[in-house]
Amino acid sequence: MISGPGVALENPAGVHAPAGQYSHVATVAAGSELIYFAGQVGARADGELEHGFEAQVRRTFENLFALLEAKGLSPANLVRLNYYLTAVDQAGELRRIRRDYLPGPAPATTALVVQLLDPAWLFEMDAVAVRPLA
Repeated sequence: MISGPGVALENPAGVHAPAGQYSHVATVAAGSELIYFAGQVGARADGELEHGFEAQVRRTFENLFALLEAKGLSPANLVRLNYYLTAVDQAGELRRIRRDYLPGPAPATTALVVQLLDPAWLFEMDAVAVRPLA
């Protein structure tokens, strides 16, 4: 088990090892605040969309990290990530990029292949973070 600020990330025995960089379980300590972040896409602050899958994923992580910082948090506070891909063959590239942004213990994660609202969006991600109140 790996402990972080107000959270324990686990991969318990008796369950297969994670297929990627994520934890099977994220437990939030009592007396903590949960912060939910809306789906983010690869758009810059000026609203222009980055071009290509890798650029959109990187910008999406940077957007999420800016939102975390605005709340006085860091990536270590993340307990849940949901990824929305537009093609299954993007998964390997996502895993590679993700390691650049989340090299340590990884939050509980789900990845889905979907059709996003805007066909120009190649990737979307939403998140949940925790802030210990004690």
